[in-house]
Amino acid sequence: MSELYQSAFNYATEFLGYANDSPIQVGDEAREGLKHLDIALPCAGTAALTVIDELNQWFSPATMKMGSPRFFGFVIGGSYPVSVASNWLGTAWDQNTGLEKTTPAAAMLEKVSARWMLNILGLPKESATAFVTGATVANFTALAAARNQVFKQAGWDVESDGLIGAPEVQIIISEDSHPTVYKSLGMLGFGRNRVTKAVVDEQGRIDMTQFPQIEDNAIIITQAGNINSGAFDPIGEISKLAESKKAWVHVDGAFGLWAQASPEYKHLSKGIELADSWATDAHKWLNVPYDSGLAFVKNKHALKAAMAITASYLPSENAERNPSDYTPELSRRARGIDVYAVLRYLGTDGVAELIERCCACAKRFGELFIAAGYEVMNEVVLNQVVVCFGSEEVNLKIMDVIQKEGTTWIGQTMWHGRLAARISVSNWQTDFAAVDESFEVINKVARQVLAS
Repeated sequence: MSELYQSAFNYATEFLGYANDSPIQVGDEAREGLKHLDIALPCAGTAALTVIDELNQWFSPATMKMGSPRFFGFVIGGSYPVSVASNWLGTAWDQNTGLEKTTPAAAMLEKVSARWMLNILGLPKESATAFVTGATVANFTALAAARNQVFKQAGWDVESDGLIGAPEVQIIISEDSHPTVYKSLGMLGFGRNRVTKAVVDEQGRIDMTQFPQIEDNAIIITQAGNINSGAFDPIGEISKLAESKKAWVHVDGAFGLWAQASPEYKHLSKGIELADSWATDAHKWLNVPYDSGLAFVKNKHALKAAMAITASYLPSENAERNPSDYTPELSRRARGIDVYAVLRYLGTDGVAELIERCCACAKRFGELFIAAGYEVMNEVVLNQVVVCFGSEEVNLKIMDVIQKEGTTWIGQTMWHGRLAARISVSNWQTDFAAVDESFEVINKVARQVLAS
């Protein structure tokens, strides 16, 4: 085993050593090489070292270098070295993190990490925390708790009796909400189309002058960090309005919730602590390895009622916090290890510095684009920049050339009915030098395309 693990370690560290200086996009030759892995399963097994050698030979070249400080195509963080190391340890420990009695160390790290995050994010300290795969499941988990509580207030036990014959529930959602929120609503049986859409302003924020009337049994879904503009809904104002109606307010804060960790940017999320639940990703702005999502729910009893599981073979007596009581999964990896490692490594000041540096880099991008005469379509308030170079055809051509060139990677989006390029800054390695190097390539390509 030592030889096998050493081989994997050597390949991994070699990859991490050259990844930042390699073309970000996967080339045609590397894609073609993947056919060597697409084989019929042989009857006889293969030596473990050979399996690892082949994976390194064909998989490593075919990886999109998403951990690059110049990858801006999606809201994707890299992985801090300390979290890569902790992830390796976590895999070796191989803890099925469901029960405190059987995995006390993993359960303890989740409890500590949760306490730290509630403090950093300024959320109510009594809130329960669920460690899940990503923001989609985090939204699902928090909205399951919302469903439990809203139906309970209406005198209906949804966990026992289901949705057939249940009272009507009003779902108010921003017309600019992320598609994964609709997916969560569909999985919860609310349906993706049976929603009341709140009108948004030019930056994608809910417009309170046109906010729908809140009815009985309502769940209101807000957004902290619009996926295009980075803008925040007026969450505090909505929460105060909902309080008199006993409505549940949920915050989809996949990346924007981390603005709470920064003294400079927490004003964007004023009143966010008044909501009832929040969803975010650690594999985005906290820069831990995939996959790592988080749901926070103020009413832990509603979350446990929606998620808890019991069985005769599961030891749960005298447990202070069984992780499986808060998540859809009973069996899962110990995601709290990586969150703990990064938070312990950075401290509160380090998390704030990470957020503020990424936002400063986004602003620098915006300033460079404007100075060069391009159209920046959003107010750069956080880490998102939407830039338009001209027609849809021109934008697509520019992005295609940039991606194939390999130095940097930007993606496309639709904003106000127009196709544009979107830049998301959330990698722990990104600094002004990475921004300047990327802009130089983008500007050069754009000039060439526009002149052709």
